[in-house]
Amino acid sequence: MTGPVVHRRIVFSGLGALGVAVALAGCAGSGDDGGSTPTVDAGAELASTSEVPVGGGIILTEQKLVITQPTEGEFKAFTAVCTHQGLLVTSVEDGTIKCANHGSSYSAETGEVEGGPAPSALASVEIDVQGDKILAA
Repeated sequence: MTGPVVHRRIVFSGLGALGVAVALAGCAGSGDDGGSTPTVDAGAELASTSEVPVGGGIILTEQKLVITQPTEGEFKAFTAVCTHQGLLVTSVEDGTIKCANHGSSYSAETGEVEGGPAPSALASVEIDVQGDKILAA
């Protein structure tokens, strides 16, 4: 007596369904539309000015903030939560905040949508620059 015969077609069908489930789970957002402002205690040091490149920026994943320096000496901050699916943005370069998850992009100066499926701008976050320190306002 022999055991059940497993056909390649069944195995590959199962693997295909698993792959679709994983892909869909990866596209699921946190339910955050990007409009919520991250909670950081006022006066908390976020970064030093030397960490933020001119025309670029840094992403503070724990605080869910992105700090940019559109022009030398001008610092801006926004929520780092993409308004498309609530995932964190992935990079800041050439004056653009990018979310590589689904292709949205935002102005590093205003937070306004420049492209992709994002429905609205990133929320502005108040910061205070004191000397070489960038603090939460």
